Amino acid sequence: MTDRLWASLMFFTRLPFWRIRQVDAECFKHVVDYWPFAGWLTGGTAALVFWLVSGILPIATAALAAIGTRLWLTGALHEDGLADFCDGFGGGTTRERTLAIMKDSHIGTYGVLGLVFYIGLLISLISALPLYVAPAIIFTADVYAKACSSFIILQLPYARTAEQAKTGVVYSVWNKQAAAGHVFRCLLALVPCVAWLLSGPTAFPLWAFLVPPVTELLLTGWMKRRLQGYTGDCCGALVLLCELSFYLSIVILYHFI
Repeated sequence: MTDRLWASLMFFTRLPFWRIRQVDAECFKHVVDYWPFAGWLTGGTAALVFWLVSGILPIATAALAAIGTRLWLTGALHEDGLADFCDGFGGGTTRERTLAIMKDSHIGTYGVLGLVFYIGLLISLISALPLYVAPAIIFTADVYAKACSSFIILQLPYARTAEQAKTGVVYSVWNKQAAAGHVFRCLLALVPCVAWLLSGPTAFPLWAFLVPPVTELLLTGWMKRRLQGYTGDCCGALVLLCELSFYLSIVILYHFI
């Protein structure tokens, strides 16, 4: 269990955890099991940077600093997936063509536009959050989006072979017992998030938690129709779009509270 957590931190961040601990290659097939806990590091660091910068600079600058910090921590792993996803699903019309475009390392028009709209909308939404609760939301959004997205491996098969995978890793599929254990891990990862949100001076719109799972179901349904499966790029796009839907729903709900 501990080695799988270390493997998840190594896989989903660019920090040199491999210098601290060596893990078996088999552990990397289980990194999704601890994906939400990797969010404690990436989301927590982004929240801290936002809190520090917002005290001396405009909110939009703090939002950009938080996003930039997470990009550095992850090596833009998920953003690369989003760009490839936009290129593939935007430019491809068949399963084979979509997979071929997504595997191409060059970024296309759809990928550029997808990243521009994503970063712009994310900065805009974070800037619109109430300042007193923004760090808690940044932390929660990261963890919760990863928790929701992790269930893709229960819903879809991998669309390529291990040899065709960019990372050379195909995530292990859970049986019923392992799936139940993962639900527990996701709930455990969310405990500090929800506690932080509920400790604020005003009520948090808990209805926002319903939106990312719906987003996940809609996107995985699209992936099933187009690819009959998922790829690593699909996972990266899924986590960012689930996170974006969380921010969007919160901003809308706060507007009506």
